[in-house]
Amino acid sequence: MTPYPHPIIAKEGWPHLAIAVIVAAVAAYFFGWWSLVLWAVALFVLQFFRDPAREVPQGAGLVLCPADGRVLVVGKERDPYLQRDALKVSIFMNVFNVHSNRSPVDGLVQNVTYSAGTFLNAALDKASSGNERNALHLRTDAGADVTCVQIAGLVARRILCYAKAGDRLARGERFGFIRFGSRVDVYLPVDARPRVAIGDKVKAGSRILAELPGFPPA
Repeated sequence: MTPYPHPIIAKEGWPHLAIAVIVAAVAAYFFGWWSLVLWAVALFVLQFFRDPAREVPQGAGLVLCPADGRVLVVGKERDPYLQRDALKVSIFMNVFNVHSNRSPVDGLVQNVTYSAGTFLNAALDKASSGNERNALHLRTDAGADVTCVQIAGLVARRILCYAKAGDRLARGERFGFIRFGSRVDVYLPVDARPRVAIGDKVKAGSRILAELPGFPPA
């Protein structure tokens, strides 16, 4: 994939921001200060689609957070995509988090699996299996399998994934975006060592999520 240059505003947001600003400007011309509510909407759109650059930690076997947000789950569960026992870490993104999704590891995309579903609150456990979702199966050069699942939320209606089978992703590289509140689940080898805990607030591409087995602790 072509590296994303990380402008101030995510490329997905420009059409939304342009519409919001134009509507607010027209309202300001005709209705003056009554347009303040629409300017507030434009500011919300601006903050939602911000996409700051991140400094990517270096080190063998590191797994990075694929999303900004709050950690909901850290524990052993079944990976429904690879049919294996796994360490699952879930991150919930509210509407005030950055919504760019970044690759947790250096690896080759094996499969991309889209599943239609509902739009429940992404903070609920059943959202992992019931909501619309898109799973990315990555394999590192050392042979570790990592499943990264984008999950739509209550108001999210669009999952964007730009990676496809055969693509090579670099750790911290941007591969997708979810609009307006959502969740990302990561399934790791069951003996991976977590570096986050439930309740932690994390940032994509810069916070270490876990360490893969077979590598010395960082």
